Amino acid sequence: MTTEMVVVPVMLEGVQTRLEPLVKSHLEGLAPVGLDEALWRWIPTPVRTREEMAGYIETALLEQERGVSLPFAIVDKATGRPIGSTRFGNIERAHRRLEIGWTWVAGPWQRTAINTEAKYLLLTHAFESLGCIRVELKTDSLNDRSRAAILRIGAKEEGVFRNHMITASGRIRHTVYFSILDSEWPEVKARLQAKLHSLSSRP
Repeated sequence: MTTEMVVVPVMLEGVQTRLEPLVKSHLEGLAPVGLDEALWRWIPTPVRTREEMAGYIETALLEQERGVSLPFAIVDKATGRPIGSTRFGNIERAHRRLEIGWTWVAGPWQRTAINTEAKYLLLTHAFESLGCIRVELKTDSLNDRSRAAILRIGAKEEGVFRNHMITASGRIRHTVYFSILDSEWPEVKARLQAKLHSLSSRP
């Protein structure tokens, strides 16, 4: 009989990035950097005010209480500042699968190693500590940059969920699904390690 995954809050730490279990007090750090409209362009429900950021955190914590999400604050270790958020979502303990998503990183820290390292930490924990057999990722079908980034990780595109969501603007969103299987993780891990080494070697 397969044992269900035990998913509990945990701190994950890399060279430049620390993923802290999200708590309400992270609002003080996330609100000043997280209200840029560009960050939420592809998110069905945007966060535009401090109150909406508080609601965003509250929703994530309610999902954690229900056992379907495990949210994190992304912290820049060099400054100790929270500069974004990510989470495990759609957790299916019995089937040993979950999704990595709900990820945003504030503008000044984009195109750095931080997002790549965050994905590396999450995937390592999912496959090597939780024993996942499948990790899912998804994005808006119009978000070409995100689609390309997920493919660069080594995830496999599985298909498009048509008319999947109605966004806050009223636009009907099609969603592209990707996955990484446990058998594929060693290759994906090596790819991410090489990318992190390349980023850390930049002048």
